[in-house]
Amino acid sequence: MRQNAALVPSSTGLPLSSTAPTPVHGSALRQPGFVPFLAARMLGFFAQQMQAIVVAWQVYDITRDPLSLALVGLAQFLPMLLLLVPAGDLSDRMSRKRILAVSWSVAAVCAGLLLWLTTLGEHGAGGIYAVLVLFGCSRAFTSPAMQSLLPQIVPREHLAQALATNSMLMRTSAIAAPMLGGLLYGLGGGELTYAVCAVALVLGVLLLAVVPVRYAAPRQPLEGTMWQRAAEGIRFIRSRPIVLGTISLDLFAVLLGGVVALLPVYAKEVLHTGPEGLGMLRSSMAVGEVAMGLWLSTRPIQRHVGKVMFAAVAVFGMANLIFSLSHWFWLSLACLAVAGAADMVSVYIRSALVQFSTPDAMRGRVNAVNMLFISSSNELGEFRAGAMASAIGAVPAAIAGSLCTLGVVGTWMRVFEPLRTVDRLEDAARSSSHPSP
Repeated sequence: MRQNAALVPSSTGLPLSSTAPTPVHGSALRQPGFVPFLAARMLGFFAQQMQAIVVAWQVYDITRDPLSLALVGLAQFLPMLLLLVPAGDLSDRMSRKRILAVSWSVAAVCAGLLLWLTTLGEHGAGGIYAVLVLFGCSRAFTSPAMQSLLPQIVPREHLAQALATNSMLMRTSAIAAPMLGGLLYGLGGGELTYAVCAVALVLGVLLLAVVPVRYAAPRQPLEGTMWQRAAEGIRFIRSRPIVLGTISLDLFAVLLGGVVALLPVYAKEVLHTGPEGLGMLRSSMAVGEVAMGLWLSTRPIQRHVGKVMFAAVAVFGMANLIFSLSHWFWLSLACLAVAGAADMVSVYIRSALVQFSTPDAMRGRVNAVNMLFISSSNELGEFRAGAMASAIGAVPAAIAGSLCTLGVVGTWMRVFEPLRTVDRLEDAARSSSHPSP
């Protein structure tokens, strides 16, 4: 739908006209700016995935201590914890595209600093942790701006398709990025890999500059202090069990059951492979995600989305459990691929439910809370996994985490009945406020 005169924000934050809306024909890919946005996001995502695998391998190679992998996640999580609230508020008051460009520029600086540390031949991990703290600061502003920008680039009629296409392409990037990161590290060490990461981030900033923002709701003056506005976003989430249940399910399922942080340990100690094998393990999850993304692009989930999401998270937990027990490399790859496919279903439904439920004027704050939950599940989950592996061993830690994921699914199905019973994605936009459980 094109913007016309006398636009007012709709209940979902997407512009409505005082006259009949003009139909939008074609696919989301034909919307001006969507393709360069996808290309820019792929470059940024590509760089971060390569950097993540090289940092994990480099740190574990230096320390040979699983606890060091926990500190990798903690160094990125703590600054995000402190900055996501002001970042979300800023995303509702300023240009989200400009915020994203600045945060990617800072991430490029971080890649340059990691390159510099590697060139110096530092034998400790302290400098790497310090750079990861700065990188965590940039990610705090990247996340809410990125998630809130897409609905301003494509019209509502194509939002679900755009979300599915975006998720599938990000997962496609995730197939090649870890494998290429491991390959580049084997060929040229951290120097070559971090240089490629920095270049990719700079190219992403340049592409972002040509993306037009055509579907932003008129920016309204926001009252109160930053913390009062942040509290308003939290109250909004608490008042909608579908949103609260969706983002908290992801938080605890991945926080307690994720195995990605333990992949360097499994690669070295259990599966007896090198950095190339580690790259294949990381990429196998993305292979499953892309395969499922292709399926969803032709057969989108139309009904029973709540039950489907819970089933997908349960499959994610079971696949991680089998991976935890496996000593065969190819079985481990297959389990991670299944986990990735299940995660793709969950991500697709979760993203759509949150976007359809949230007004545009509040998307920055709501997505900040959402990204805080996601970051907690990822970075804090890495700390949890690394700390447990250091205390009881990698295999028992992975098994315990997978069982916890299955327990979370059962608990959330009972506690968040509106989420379990939601039928269509569009129902989230029409859902009324309910007290949180």
